[in-house]
Amino acid sequence: MSKFAKHNKEAAEDWLLSYADMITLLMAFFIVLVSMSKIDAGKYEEVQAGMAKDVGNREVTKPLQDLKSELLGEVAGAGVEDSVDVGKDDKGIVLNLASGAMFKPGSADIRPEILPLIKEITGTLSQKRFENYQIEIQGHTDDTPVRTQQFPTNWHLSAARALSTLNLLAELGIIQSRMKIAALADTAPRVPNHSDSGKPYPENQAINRRIEIHIYPR
Repeated sequence: MSKFAKHNKEAAEDWLLSYADMITLLMAFFIVLVSMSKIDAGKYEEVQAGMAKDVGNREVTKPLQDLKSELLGEVAGAGVEDSVDVGKDDKGIVLNLASGAMFKPGSADIRPEILPLIKEITGTLSQKRFENYQIEIQGHTDDTPVRTQQFPTNWHLSAARALSTLNLLAELGIIQSRMKIAALADTAPRVPNHSDSGKPYPENQAINRRIEIHIYPR
C-alpha cells in the first residue's frame, strides 16, 4: 500500500472516530437531561387529548363545510336565494325554506315548483360521505292563529308541513331512520312577528313561516 493511500485511510478512520465520539457525547447529554426532567403525566394527557380533539374536529368540520358549499351552490343555481338560505348552528347545517316557496297557502301540500331544488338537495344528502348525518325537519309558523277544520291550531299546521317534507325526502331516497320531525308552531321566530305596540310586521311573519332542515353528525 502506498504512503498516500495509507494516509487517506488513517484520516478517514480518524474522522469516523471523532464522529462516533460526538454522537456518544450527545446521547449522554440528552440522557442526563431526560433523567433530570419530571414528566407531568396530567399535562401530557391534556396535550394528547387536545391533539386528538383537534384532529376529530377537523374530520367533522371539513364535510360540514363541503355540505354547506354544495347546498349554497344548489340554492344559487335554482335562483331562490330570496326564499331559501343556508346557515350553521352549533350542531351543523341549517337549511331554511320559506313556507311560501314550499307550500300552497294554508296547506301542507308541496308546491311543484320547489321539487327540482328538493331533488338536488336530496341527491347531495344521499351521498356516501353524508350518509351518517342526522336530518331533523322543523315546522314553524308565525303568530297569526290558524283555525281551520284541517288545522285547528298552528301546532297542527307546523306538524303537517314537517311531516310532508319528511315524506317527500323519503320518496326521493333519504332513509327514514336518518330523519325526525319537530313542530314548533310560533315558538321559535327568527325575527319579531310584531312591534312592541302589537303592530304586525308582514315581512317578518313571512320569514318566520318556514321549514328548517337541520343536518348534523350523529
